[in-house]
Amino acid sequence: MLDAEESSMVRIPPAAADPAPAAADVPGPRAAEGVAPRQSRKRFRFARRATLGRSVRLLRSFRFEQTDPARFYGGIATDSVHLLGDYYADLTGRDLSGTTVLDVGGGPGYFADEFARAGARYIPVEPDPSEMHAAGIAVPAAVRGSGMALPFRDDAVDICFSSNVAEHIPDPWRMADEMVRVTKPGGIVVLSYTVWLGPFGGHETGPWHYFGGEYAARRYRRKNGQEPKNRFGVSLFAVPARDGVRWSERTSATVHAVFPRYHPRWAWWLVRIPGLRELLVSNLVVVAEKPGGPPRRD
Repeated sequence: MLDAEESSMVRIPPAAADPAPAAADVPGPRAAEGVAPRQSRKRFRFARRATLGRSVRLLRSFRFEQTDPARFYGGIATDSVHLLGDYYADLTGRDLSGTTVLDVGGGPGYFADEFARAGARYIPVEPDPSEMHAAGIAVPAAVRGSGMALPFRDDAVDICFSSNVAEHIPDPWRMADEMVRVTKPGGIVVLSYTVWLGPFGGHETGPWHYFGGEYAARRYRRKNGQEPKNRFGVSLFAVPARDGVRWSERTSATVHAVFPRYHPRWAWWLVRIPGLRELLVSNLVVVAEKPGGPPRRD
């Protein structure tokens, strides 16, 4: 495990070029929100991966989150490497080989092997030491630290990523700003989180979270004789899709995509409809690029 000082001195080796295949045309969400976009439309290959078959595979794996987390997170890890790799290639002309990926809220390191296979240097950041060692996985570069005050210098990493973490901290948008801070100019920030009013918002206390987070937590305790792992108001918070869209409008980074992670491409329009997106967008993704990077390598 690295301490904060060591983690702040990350050096990035040169990365290899990666020719990009054809990609789908994805309009940015800002125009749909009544905000002028800050960049032109781009073509992103990840949209071609967002098929109905992929959605079904991911959603089926959810039933193993508590009983077989390695199986659940293995599928999410593979999907995350595809997500980051596709967007990074489209925006920089490079693949993940030689990049440094900072995973904010990386837990015990379920994603480490997948990123290693892609050639990336993977650094998980996790505030809870018991969570870091929960699966018995040794990740040498792991750092203990808070997402709301990342123990890294400015412009330290190529990619800053967070998956299903924002709903577990009291100030997720402070974390999002920190993610932008530690990312190099020209690098990308990918934030993915569970929407509160979506079907998975209550985690193990759902679907009773629709009657209130506190009610769902008390009901779980009565039924199971113990507090839920994700306790509302302590380790689980109500984070709406609206807040993610608003952050995408105010961040200093250039936002390239806002979409529902587990939906097929043809359903990505749901993020444009206030109210409806709170119920039907189970997980919101924001993909942003930190301005000021070198010219794209083609």
